[in-house]
Amino acid sequence: MARLIAALIRHGEYQQLIDTPSALQPFPLNDQGREQAKAAVSELLETRQREGWALDPVIHSSRLLRAWQTASLMADKITAGLGFELSVESFDDLAERSVGSAANLTIGQIEAVLAVDPRCETPPTDWKSNSHYCLPLQGAESLLQAGRRVADHLQQSLQTVAGERREDSLKLFVGHGAAFRHAAYHLGILRFEEIAQLSMYHCRPVFIERSAEGRWQHIGGDWKLRKPREAFTD
Repeated sequence: MARLIAALIRHGEYQQLIDTPSALQPFPLNDQGREQAKAAVSELLETRQREGWALDPVIHSSRLLRAWQTASLMADKITAGLGFELSVESFDDLAERSVGSAANLTIGQIEAVLAVDPRCETPPTDWKSNSHYCLPLQGAESLLQAGRRVADHLQQSLQTVAGERREDSLKLFVGHGAAFRHAAYHLGILRFEEIAQLSMYHCRPVFIERSAEGRWQHIGGDWKLRKPREAFTD
């Protein structure tokens, strides 16, 4: 039975607003982020060659600019290196957790909005990193809900690959750290307590494999250990 592997790749560093939940920030990669995206290709191709994996020709990315740029830079470099063309398709399903109508407000502004709305209770002090908490605002979702959305996309995408290919295959997904970690929890790869203990390096792939029976496991690439009291910036 052919093996099915997904590479989870967090976008490169970008022009992020300070103290603002990153969800739908529309800003591009910075210079360091562009270099991170290009550098990621070497590790991917080395792993692929060593393992003998075929590379699926379509990279799936979040629609957010930082993820699309990361995927596009990688696709261009892989195309130049391997001699066959990779393309990028973008999906809402791979976006980071949405704060809904509070998109791109600072943490202080969001808390002020909740304070003047008589329908809203005071959020927990850890609301930004609380996996279960969903802002009581239109269009908002919890981190676990975002992870479920991403996990479903990964499941469906690799099921499609399974129907199209007969050789061991690698498919690339470019998205966001928190959403990927929560997806890994839903897929049974991470324990719940590990979600907060781990992060992801920019543009360094984490490889996960889906078995024929639908079970998932982490097979390569390092999660990043979150330092004590490290700010939650995903």
